[in-house]
Amino acid sequence: MKIAVFCGSSTGSQPSYASEAKKLGVFFGNNGIDLVYGGGKVGLMGAIADAVLESGGKVIGVIPEYLKEKEIAHEGLTELIVVKDMHERKARMASMADAFVALPGGAGTLEEIFEAWTWAQLGHHLKPCAFYNTNGFYKHLLSMINNMVDSGFLNAEYSEMLILADNPELLIRCIEKYQPPLKKWS
Repeated sequence: MKIAVFCGSSTGSQPSYASEAKKLGVFFGNNGIDLVYGGGKVGLMGAIADAVLESGGKVIGVIPEYLKEKEIAHEGLTELIVVKDMHERKARMASMADAFVALPGGAGTLEEIFEAWTWAQLGHHLKPCAFYNTNGFYKHLLSMINNMVDSGFLNAEYSEMLILADNPELLIRCIEKYQPPLKKWS
């Protein structure tokens, strides 16, 4: 299994963000789950990549040329793919991944997981999308998603397709049991 992880190029304000990213990375490495991610060696990106590698797992990084220096490309990966731009990065990651997981992060993390989730709603793919909810990081976002449903802008079946987990075992169990809803407008 290959899982695309979207996460911060920073470690955030709480040490638990990095420690939970490492814990997930160790789980991936110990269980033969390949990591597909943005290719940086800093922040949570570097933390999870290093943990997977140190646990004997495979890590594939996909980084746009112009971010190689800013996100400080991780040169110790199983494979580092340099692409033209963010559109190509996301398309390449999506084509390789069997599932998508957002760890804590900023606007880029949200943009990436929301695009994957939107593609799932539209039937572009049938892959699960998950939020790794370290210390309740995504609780306010999930409240907003529930507000979208309550306000009539999102069908409940599309909010229910999102996986919410705060530990590796639950995350993988939910990914393995995932059943996509019917395609939108089908």
